[in-house]
Amino acid sequence: MQYHEAANYLFDLQRYAPRADLEAMEALVAALGDPHEELTVVQIAGSNGKGSTARMLERVLREAGLDVGLYTSPHLDDLRERIQVDGRDITKAAIAEFVETARPAVDEMAALGESPSFFETVTALALWEFARQSVDVAVLEVGIGGRYDATSICDPVASAVTSVTIEHADVLGDTIGEIAHDMAHTAGERPLVTATEGEALEVLRAVAPAVRTIGRPDSEPPVDVAVTYRGREGPESRVDIETAELDIETRLPLIGAHQARNAGVATALAEQVVGDGLRAPVVARGLRSASWPGRFETMSQAPLTILDGAHNPGGAERVTRTLAEFDGEYDQLHLVFGAMADKDVVGIIEALPDATAVYSCRADSSRAEASAAIAGMFEAQGATDVSDCGSVTAALEQALAGAATDDAVLVTGSLSVIGEARRRWSHAPVDRAVPDAAASEARLRGADVELGAGETDRGDALHHTISLRVQRRQARHLKQRLLALGGACAVSAIRAREELRDVVLMGRRTQLAGLADELVDGPPGLASQARAIRAHLEERPQHSTGTYPWSGDRTAVMGILNVTPDSFHDGGEYEELTAAVAQAERMIEAGASIVDVGGESTRPGATAVAPAAEIERVVPIIEALAELDVQISVDTRKAAVAEAALDAGADILNDVSGLEDPAMRLLAAERDVPVIVMHSINAPVDPDVEVAYDDVVDDTIAALTERVLLAEQAGLDREQILIDPGLGFGKSRAESFELLSRLGEFRALGCPILVGHSHKSMFELVGATAGERLPPTVAATTLAAARGADVVRVHDVAENVAAVRVAAAMQDPEGFSLDPGADAGSE
Repeated sequence: MQYHEAANYLFDLQRYAPRADLEAMEALVAALGDPHEELTVVQIAGSNGKGSTARMLERVLREAGLDVGLYTSPHLDDLRERIQVDGRDITKAAIAEFVETARPAVDEMAALGESPSFFETVTALALWEFARQSVDVAVLEVGIGGRYDATSICDPVASAVTSVTIEHADVLGDTIGEIAHDMAHTAGERPLVTATEGEALEVLRAVAPAVRTIGRPDSEPPVDVAVTYRGREGPESRVDIETAELDIETRLPLIGAHQARNAGVATALAEQVVGDGLRAPVVARGLRSASWPGRFETMSQAPLTILDGAHNPGGAERVTRTLAEFDGEYDQLHLVFGAMADKDVVGIIEALPDATAVYSCRADSSRAEASAAIAGMFEAQGATDVSDCGSVTAALEQALAGAATDDAVLVTGSLSVIGEARRRWSHAPVDRAVPDAAASEARLRGADVELGAGETDRGDALHHTISLRVQRRQARHLKQRLLALGGACAVSAIRAREELRDVVLMGRRTQLAGLADELVDGPPGLASQARAIRAHLEERPQHSTGTYPWSGDRTAVMGILNVTPDSFHDGGEYEELTAAVAQAERMIEAGASIVDVGGESTRPGATAVAPAAEIERVVPIIEALAELDVQISVDTRKAAVAEAALDAGADILNDVSGLEDPAMRLLAAERDVPVIVMHSINAPVDPDVEVAYDDVVDDTIAALTERVLLAEQAGLDREQILIDPGLGFGKSRAESFELLSRLGEFRALGCPILVGHSHKSMFELVGATAGERLPPTVAATTLAAARGADVVRVHDVAENVAAVRVAAAMQDPEGFSLDPGADAGSE
């Protein structure tokens, strides 16, 4: 079964309101072997904040060393987002395998008129995946209510109700008390954690065996977990949390007093799961790492652009209070708003802040309220400048065009609206490497295209191939226009209206350039794609005006200077200061424009180094190199080490963990220095961890996209964010070669590309054992440079500078120069 067949099967299941029993869910999981019985489960309910709380708890538990499954809903972009293990989305292959396994039981239940719903079946998918991945803990976000929600098939070891407001009244009741009563049934045998107050809290106390409360330190009666929100500080907020055992001072990447309370709930749940072994620094770091897309997420600064998925009056009130923290930082407010028809739309509008201009829209969902109706509701509330924009992309484009750089744009009303709006920043065309028919078929299969469609069989389709991920109506427009230009186009076979379509554009360069020209003035949302398509048709993009080593048109060479006793290739050779400086000077003389100083090995089995010891290793070397004519990079996963290195004279941060230390991106932005962000499953490398990819390149690009957005949101420009595919880190030898072969596809991120391949075990694939890997390293450098690498990170500088020169001469024989300045990236 192909993924699109499995996904369509799931999307075709009924989406009716929750039942007043769990019989269908019980029958379904029984047919799967009752996977939930193998799991340690935490269940989180609430009207608002349950998704954010689930993310915070998941990050804390992972920081505590546990393998964690996370189940949330709805998804912003892709069904697979709903189910994650240790931060990685479930694979398409796993979903296809599940549907093949579960389909006989689902079909049999349907024949009896008892078919499980979409949500019930996807919940069963999550439980099935978590059981077979043997997670230590499964964190489940409740869908609606609690008593008969599909997640309540489980017997949780800990549970929570984050907040209670009036919503889903037709299912849960039309009073706070009735809704709280329904949610209270998530309580297991251990205390129910809650941040509710008043009537909701009274009901929870009456139903649950015990209740553990979260609130302000001055609450009456006193709470079990005291939370103090100390306000926003840049892209973060400052929070203090005090329990009977822990005293925590931390920052959150999520803004607002409500998120501080959610952090308190997550902390209390983590205490119940981990027990006495939980430590304050672990909680602090986990909470600070818990970014959550679409929850008061700042996408840009000029104008200030914020996305928040508030979908009920309570959520809208929180948005209004949180936006007030930006008072004085913007002039006029432009509001992009769309909502589901079954929500209290008027109540949401009344709770939102007054806006200078309103842009109403309708998400691409059958449940969405018409944009014209929303515009009328705003006018009835007294809004004077209201534009009925139709689609979300049109509304966002008009708002951004109408806002001055010192204004603010707020997009809210529904997570569906947020998902569509966020794609402006999270999706870009990918220039595919398609050298032959077999590769073309693989790309089409990866895009969930039904193979055999006549228009994809054209011979000229192999000249140039670009993949995009767009909405259904945009996909239709792209296909019509490119076919009219003589090109070829294949569209994903996913049928669900709300889901994005993968589109594969194929044809000659002139045909794709013509399409881009037509799209510039085409439907909203496609103009930015047109600009990106044209950029990808360039031979090699320029990343800046020449201030960095990677700014020119030739690949820069970074020399590796390991000052560790245990690095895999040259451990112990340059521990002494004199030897290290001499090696750096040799690398500079040979043509290195960057020297990368590392004080901790990330080879398989390497022992972690304490920050103080790492600082002691690298700082004296960096101080000695600071006067040399070279850029200095520090190879570290720790913000404390990075800060000491910058103080000593380093120019660049090289983070092989991909910003796992939440302070790293903020340090880079504060000091205005470039940061190298590597895609890394584990650092140091854990050879026992096997990672499943649907497509190693696509999956790596998707993961790096979110890391790049975090760095951007901290204040860095994309020319300062170098991306490293992470050859050998959580990838097999074959997968590492696949990444190298398709390196050009990473240009979709608009960032400089660094390749670190020197002497790695990936070369065992071509018969090169340890000590014999210089020749394949040089060969790979030549290929990387030819495929668009902006920086190569190598041990043997002279040989690899020669390889870079060969690649440069091959690409531009007439313009090639031996000028050493060209190797350093200067113009």
